[in-house]
Amino acid sequence: GEDWVFLILLGILTALLSWGMDFCVGLCLQAQMWMYGGPDRNVFLQYLVWVTYPVVLIIFSAGFTQILAPHAVGSGIPEMKTILRGVVLKEYLTFKTFVAKVVSLTFTLGSRMPLGKESPFVHIASLCGAMISKFMSLFGGIEEVSLLLLLSISFRLTNAVGVSCCFASPIGGVLFSIEVTATFFAVRNYWRGFFAATISAFIYRMLAVWNGDEETLTALYKTHFRLDFPSDLQELPAFAVLGIASGFIGALFVYLNRLIVKFIRNQKVINRFLMKKRLLYPVLVTLLISTLTFPPGFGQFMAGKESLFTLLDNRTWGKQGIPEDYDYIGHSNPWLHPQVNVFVTLVLFIVMKFWMSALAITMPVPCGAFMPVFLLGAAFGRLVGEGMAAWFPDGINTNGTIYPIVPGTYAVVGAAALSGAATHTVSPAVIVFELTGQMSHMLPVMIAVILANAVAQSLQPSLYDSLIRIKKLPYLPELGWGKYNIRVEDIMVRDVRYITLNCCYRDLHNVLLTGHLKTLALVESTESMILLGSIERAQLQALLSLQLSRSRRLEFIRERAVGEKRRLSVASDTGSKDGGRLSVASDAGGKDGSRRASQEVHFQVMGQVFRGGYCLITDNLNVYHSYEYLNYFMVCVFFISRTVFEYWQQQIVPKPPSFVPLQTHTLFSLLGLDHAYVTSIGRLIGVVSLKEVTISRPFLKWQYGVTSSSREDSASPASAF
Repeated sequence: GEDWVFLILLGILTALLSWGMDFCVGLCLQAQMWMYGGPDRNVFLQYLVWVTYPVVLIIFSAGFTQILAPHAVGSGIPEMKTILRGVVLKEYLTFKTFVAKVVSLTFTLGSRMPLGKESPFVHIASLCGAMISKFMSLFGGIEEVSLLLLLSISFRLTNAVGVSCCFASPIGGVLFSIEVTATFFAVRNYWRGFFAATISAFIYRMLAVWNGDEETLTALYKTHFRLDFPSDLQELPAFAVLGIASGFIGALFVYLNRLIVKFIRNQKVINRFLMKKRLLYPVLVTLLISTLTFPPGFGQFMAGKESLFTLLDNRTWGKQGIPEDYDYIGHSNPWLHPQVNVFVTLVLFIVMKFWMSALAITMPVPCGAFMPVFLLGAAFGRLVGEGMAAWFPDGINTNGTIYPIVPGTYAVVGAAALSGAATHTVSPAVIVFELTGQMSHMLPVMIAVILANAVAQSLQPSLYDSLIRIKKLPYLPELGWGKYNIRVEDIMVRDVRYITLNCCYRDLHNVLLTGHLKTLALVESTESMILLGSIERAQLQALLSLQLSRSRRLEFIRERAVGEKRRLSVASDTGSKDGGRLSVASDAGGKDGSRRASQEVHFQVMGQVFRGGYCLITDNLNVYHSYEYLNYFMVCVFFISRTVFEYWQQQIVPKPPSFVPLQTHTLFSLLGLDHAYVTSIGRLIGVVSLKEVTISRPFLKWQYGVTSSSREDSASPASAF
């Protein structure tokens, strides 16, 4: 029952947030154009307005994020992939991060920088899911186990909802969330994902109708391509070439973004200066991009934010012909410069937006890269389509019928192919179908997306995996091609820290001092090495602290004093019966002898009194009766009572993850393991952790700079630079 309530609340809340952010971003863009048009015919004042406005918004976005929640920087998808992997990243799902992400992302998008909304909104949707889950737990009816399960499910569903309410694409959103964030996806969550994504997309488009932006529920970027003959068979090679080229461009985009980050990090002087002046870097980047996009200057050759609408129309710009079905008067004006060819305009737009987008996503503000890459793909596809239209000005003759080339179809194919190449996903094809409202070019889109993925995956990791690599997040990347025969014995650590079932306190103390492992293996004995389980380091430390505490020592001294009194009373009674033959030695040797005798008697008594206990250690220490000698010895009790032993036994994991020397990548990915013990016929022979799997050079396709394999939150990932 709570599933339905949770999914409905999640869909409604994310749709309201998405529409509200779009509304505020639209107001920011209108305000910039109004301020830009104020100082008419004064180019210098127009330049100041055009540059100052985005700089102020970016300064506010970066400063607000840095002060309130530094973890809100970036897209959030790499962190969500890591969280779904099982790693706990603190402060990533808090209310402060939610506020910082929503407010800063709105101002970032309103600055007209080449940044996207989709990726960071996935993080926002995940934050909404976490808050709704905690809110529902306040009203009771949800146990702690159910709450954890609900949180785990919500993190997988919110990714689909985040994409759905950005593009009004519920089916593509679910598929995108599976491809990007989940290595393995439970089929039972399918209906949950589609239900929540459909609600969010429906509410999102209903709000557009309510506000008067649309007349009815329709696609976000509606196209009007012909349905009777969408494309000729002879155009398929062009679509295939477009897909292959998009694969190379997508890999180059990922490489350029990582190269920029590495360059800034390697410049020690610049890096230290930027770390002290954190707002300087986004100001410089914004100033550079705003200057180059100034409309009277170089920006007159590049279209603005509305360029995606014009790229998908079905009018051929190269020839000023008659529109086929619908007249898009004015839509192509940004691309038709009176003195420059449309091909030059498209090439300049692609080149400039390419490096601008790769540079802009390195700013320490909430931002995404999916939409800029999507726009680049549409522009590149439009360039190929215009080239085909110029190559075949009269169209393609098929069975006596001439069908003209429609460049807009190439823009659709290019957008899906390039975004799929950058993210290593096929779901952008479905997103394009829902975004445009047409499936007439399904086969060309699928062919181009698959070819683009094949090329990009062989050259570079995906954009999100590259960001994981840059931020050094403890995430297990995909297995390399041809590496499925690598065995765990090739990468495991053979020097395993372990404790035996009959070990002593001194052994526990030495093991805890020699390393900092959070979990220790428990074996039957040093000779057999049969793995019995594992125990947390914190539990062992608590056991030692309890047994060697000051109160326990005082208790032992009191018990020892009582025992001594009883022994002396028994000895005096025996002496009186024997005629008073009790003598007291006054020399040193006699004193030592009496101490040795008392010690022997003491251990005999202790052995009788605590015969029912479980002894872990036997030792021979000089225990003094007096209180002033309390700090002289370190260990005074060498037994575990039955209660303590049963408590300690409960903390032992009876069957920790262990397997024989075979493939490990699938098990680590499926179970979300942090480490696993390697056994051979039950004998412990090694241990392999996430660190060994991620840094093993022959094991993985791409190398990731993971420095910690702990499930606990490691050092907070740095910002983009």
